[in-house]
Amino acid sequence: MSDTSTHEHNSTSADAFAPKFEVPRFNMPKFEIPQMEVPAAFREFAEKSVSQAKDGWEKMRAVTEETAGLIEGSYATASKGATEYGRKVLEASRANTNSAFDYASQLLSAKSLSEVLELSSAHVRKQFDVLNAQTKELTALAQKVATETTEPIKQSVSTAFKKVA
Repeated sequence: MSDTSTHEHNSTSADAFAPKFEVPRFNMPKFEIPQMEVPAAFREFAEKSVSQAKDGWEKMRAVTEETAGLIEGSYATASKGATEYGRKVLEASRANTNSAFDYASQLLSAKSLSEVLELSSAHVRKQFDVLNAQTKELTALAQKVATETTEPIKQSVSTAFKKVA
């Protein structure tokens, strides 16, 4: 019993010394909002502006979605074209390497200096023609890929500007 009374006595004596804080209470001033009627011409102008903004937003959203789809298609076309170009480069490299090995084999079997010169001259002419044809083929392929990749975007941008304007 003495524990309880000591505990109660300590809490009341601690409460006596504790500062008491209170939040001051303020009354909010009341403002009268004037009743004002917006002129009909202004309302019509605002409604028309909002309507035009919504229409413009919808057109831009549609064009953006269409363009995003075209860009995705262009990336796929570019990727496919790059793969095809890489294959052509590998084919050319393989053909040129085989030609070099054939030339080396022929040189090793040559019996005289005149035969070596004749083989070398023939190999250089042949390789020049082959490299010329490979370069033309790779250039044509690169142009084709570039055109197939960019043409849909070019047309889309042109169409988009016509729609928005």
